Amino acid sequence: MRPGLEYPRRNALARTPTPLQFLERATARWGGGHRLWMKRDDLTGCLLSGNKVRKLEFITAYAQDHGYDTLITCGGLQSNHARATAFAAAQLGMGAHLILRGEAPEAPEGNLLLDHLAGAAVSCYSLREYVSGLEELFRHWQEHYAARGRKALAVPTGGSDGLGIWGYIAACGELSEDFDVVGIEAAHIVCATGSGGTQAGLTLGAQLHGLPAQVWGVNVCDDERYFLDKVAADAAQWRERYPQVPHIQPDTRVIDGYVGAGYAKASPEIFALIQSLASLEGILLDPVYTGKAFAGMLDQIAAGRFAGVRDIVFVHTGGVFGVFPQSGGFAWDTPPA
Repeated sequence: MRPGLEYPRRNALARTPTPLQFLERATARWGGGHRLWMKRDDLTGCLLSGNKVRKLEFITAYAQDHGYDTLITCGGLQSNHARATAFAAAQLGMGAHLILRGEAPEAPEGNLLLDHLAGAAVSCYSLREYVSGLEELFRHWQEHYAARGRKALAVPTGGSDGLGIWGYIAACGELSEDFDVVGIEAAHIVCATGSGGTQAGLTLGAQLHGLPAQVWGVNVCDDERYFLDKVAADAAQWRERYPQVPHIQPDTRVIDGYVGAGYAKASPEIFALIQSLASLEGILLDPVYTGKAFAGMLDQIAAGRFAGVRDIVFVHTGGVFGVFPQSGGFAWDTPPA
């Protein structure tokens, strides 16, 4: 790590360090001469599981230190980030208000059910209202709480900005120690990228901690250009918020082409891959993020993109609660791939 990097205060919400697990059987089946590893950030905690809690450690500390008592954030009906925010707020005695995209079902399930159980206020909006008016919705609800003597922090999609980015800068410190323990001398690191913050943090963190690795994000929405710009914007905001940090430019790499039919829409092949890895390694991916990213990684291994480097580390960013609302995508009458 470069000297002089000082982290802001954070709340200890995540169960870290998470394991770096060697995937012995997956390596034999799909490795193509590489060793496959998984950074198990699906194990950051039960109801706070996944990558979002690393960001929320810094976001919630900032909120407390600046007098906020409520967190307002946004996402789809099955947003992992919204659910993690709801539970982080509950653990810290704060309020949470979720601005969600989609029509509220009569019987909530998956992450949406958990949002309600955590006591979050939930407001659902149509796709049109959400896309065209998100900034106004944030402003409306901040004013709503201000009129009641409360102070609400607007947390962006995925907690991905110049504040949340610290979560995966710090995670690279763990990865540096992991690499030393298992003897990884050079690697490619692959993660799903949906709001860009995890990829931004990993990309900057790898440089700051001197990791001998290139970071790749497999986009599950939008396209390569969007994420090149998003990572650059998050990094720029990070430098603006914290002018004392080293002024480095992120070396952003995106593996495009695996969005499929659209965000949160998985093909039968993705569901079959999820079944395969679950039965092979006892690890559960999800159809929105990690399933698509893992499939993209395997496809690129076969295509030779990672030739010359023995070790590939997949960062499992969680998403288990998003599996249940899409259970109909699994084909039980056919064996997994």
